[in-house]
Amino acid sequence: MTEDMRTIGVTGGIGSGKSTVAGMLGELGATVINADRVGHEVYQPGTQGWQQVVDAFGREVVTPDGSIDRKRLGAIVFADPAALTRLNAIVHPLIFDEIARRIAALRASKSMRAVVVEAAILIEANWLSLVEEVWLVVAGKQAVIERIHAERALSRADIQRRIDAQLSDDERRRFADVVIENTGSIPSLRAAVQAAWDRSMLGPGTRSTRR
Repeated sequence: MTEDMRTIGVTGGIGSGKSTVAGMLGELGATVINADRVGHEVYQPGTQGWQQVVDAFGREVVTPDGSIDRKRLGAIVFADPAALTRLNAIVHPLIFDEIARRIAALRASKSMRAVVVEAAILIEANWLSLVEEVWLVVAGKQAVIERIHAERALSRADIQRRIDAQLSDDERRRFADVVIENTGSIPSLRAAVQAAWDRSMLGPGTRSTRR
């Protein structure tokens, strides 16, 4: 990464299409850091995060091979706000530190134009200091429910609980520098991403002070 390297946070609700947008940015030359994947890594067996999760939620969230049963853990925390808060207090700082470490390593390499942090909870977890720009991806609620129901085999009630546990898009918009409307075709989404990328790469490199 050079001094002009951008750090872009891509966020949005469940099923909004943020992974698709992040993938498009990767095709345009950005290095993508997926916070959810980092989150899986910070509580792999043998890690501090694994021990903290087991201490907090018990062996019932451990699979026979010793890994954390994310589906079981998710069912617990999305049904109990206090449990979700407890899990977040464990994993959010670990994820933040690992993402910061990766960004610093890319910066030191002086080889990247942009780094994208794809994170559903970029705003909620107060990770805004990791990025210079926040790109919000939004989609219609019914389309989101249908998409997640088809892709993840979750019930509509489970999907609604996950939606309810997140910030609303109206709340997210207060922090967004760019809003990508994922309400049409893939080509139209790609065109919107390309246009926002071009503006970002040509714009000034100063960090926003609105936060």
